[in-house]
Amino acid sequence: MGLFDRIKRVVGANLNDLVSKAEDPEKMLEQAILEMQEDLVQLRQGVAQAIAAQKRTEKQYNDAQNEINKWQRNAQLALQKGDENLARQALERKKTYTDTSTALKASLDQQSTQVETLKRNLIQLESKISEAKTKKEMLKARITTAKAQEQLQGMVRGMNTSSAMAAFERMEEKVLMQEARAQSAGELAGADLESQFARLESSSDVDDELAALKASLAPASPPNQPQLPPQQQTTPPKSNEVVDAELDSLRKQLDQM
Repeated sequence: MGLFDRIKRVVGANLNDLVSKAEDPEKMLEQAILEMQEDLVQLRQGVAQAIAAQKRTEKQYNDAQNEINKWQRNAQLALQKGDENLARQALERKKTYTDTSTALKASLDQQSTQVETLKRNLIQLESKISEAKTKKEMLKARITTAKAQEQLQGMVRGMNTSSAMAAFERMEEKVLMQEARAQSAGELAGADLESQFARLESSSDVDDELAALKASLAPASPPNQPQLPPQQQTTPPKSNEVVDAELDSLRKQLDQM
């Protein structure tokens, strides 16, 4: 293959591709309908012209028939009058019109066939145009639907579904974490309340035990001797050294617990 043939093929392919991309189906349908209507107008004009020519030929044929009949009568009249030469001339004129009439009849038959063919073609073209208009509306509806589907598919392709689902999963995880923190806070609040009551109970037990211990360490009063006021007590209290030793022992025990 020569270089020029290759260039021609490449240029032709590129041009065909550009034309294909530039073709709008809806506009192409409109243009096809317009061209068919223009053909219909031209065909109607052709049919009208053919019918006019047929009418003219038919008139010429009828006129020729009238002339034939006239010269036939003239020939008969000349013979009746005994003028054979004049009758011969009349028959010669009749023959001329007869030849013309024969030619006109052939032309008329041909024109009649053409007119009938043109009429059928006109009817078919009108039917095709009507059918084309119906198909055009159907195709326009399909084109509109196809464009809508194409736009929808483009929108779906443009959406990052995986990213959106990942965002939903992250939000769900955050909600779960927040619910877990709220539940933990509630449990801690309940545990803290229970611990406070437990401390109150334990401190009450310690206070009771401390009071009992104080009561056991206090000196007993004589049964029948009234107890003197604190400033008038005669029983000597324990010495400070003994009390301090007992307190130190008690603190050591508490520290070891």
